[in-house]
Amino acid sequence: MEEELLNIKNNAVSLILDAPDLETLEGVKLQFLGRSGKLTVAIKEITKIPQERRPAVGMLANEVKTTIENTIESQASNLKSQVSKKIREDIDVTNPGIGPPLGHLHLITQAIEEISEIFKSIGFSRVRYPEVEWDWYAFGALNFPPNHPARDDWETFFINEEPDPKYGPMVLTPHTSSGQIREMQRIKPPIRMLNLAKCYRRQSDVSHTPMFHQFEGLVVDRGISITHLKGVLDFFVKSYFGEKRQSRIRPYHFEFTEPSFEVDVTCGVCNGRARLPDGQGCRLCKEGWLEMGGAGMVHPNVLKNGGIDPNTYTGFAFGWGVERVLMMKEGIEIDDLRLLYSNKLEFLEQF
Repeated sequence: MEEELLNIKNNAVSLILDAPDLETLEGVKLQFLGRSGKLTVAIKEITKIPQERRPAVGMLANEVKTTIENTIESQASNLKSQVSKKIREDIDVTNPGIGPPLGHLHLITQAIEEISEIFKSIGFSRVRYPEVEWDWYAFGALNFPPNHPARDDWETFFINEEPDPKYGPMVLTPHTSSGQIREMQRIKPPIRMLNLAKCYRRQSDVSHTPMFHQFEGLVVDRGISITHLKGVLDFFVKSYFGEKRQSRIRPYHFEFTEPSFEVDVTCGVCNGRARLPDGQGCRLCKEGWLEMGGAGMVHPNVLKNGGIDPNTYTGFAFGWGVERVLMMKEGIEIDDLRLLYSNKLEFLEQF
């Protein structure tokens, strides 16, 4: 038995020292120390030899195992050192490094920053007001009657909380227009506000998502007129969309402005033709124009609710969707708004 153990040791040490790489060394280790390895099997056979010889044979078996383990550890260290040395020799420190992949701002964030800079350049101050709002700020103070369809729970997300005795139910703000009242309560004219925030409505199709972003402009001062509103509209369209895109203003009705307008821009997907190059109708606009959003002169009742005398001050306001103006921007052809919030890297990485 002793001779067998010594032969196992000599064979193992020889194979270990001859191992050219770590993979071969691991194979030698399993050959002798694995569950069915030669030394493992030999140790199990010790129980079959006479009782008086077992202590001496057991000590020899332990010595053989220790020798094999130490030799494996030493050879592994040598092989790792050789690999490390070869890697160092293969490295050319004069080669440029490989930089880690870098992300970039999402399209919506890029649009928000660009919009903010455009209005900042003409004196607007950016603010932000609550996404969870009271009905009074979202509707009541903005001249919405109690039975207005926007106050229906099929249009607006209502929060399951007790209504406030003064301000009514709690809602996820359906538009940034609620910021008009809060801004007028916060400061007195002159006011040049740009409120940019998330909004929530129960809508989902190629041009709507339940959560979206709006930017709300409000100007209140002495002598403000439609001429000033048109000037700001034209400045934004030229600054953001470029000279190729056309815009139009048409009369409309909003509860919180009088007179009111809808601002339209030619579709960026079909270039205002209502049809794609292959002859199919444009899914996004259907008629060549896209609604950018509403605008108008601030209603006297809204000024009163904001604590401002409508006999002394006048103002204009506009509220547009960030996603909408982004989709209408020249050079970005997106025919489904929901794509902006998808996880499709092949789309997102383009921007």
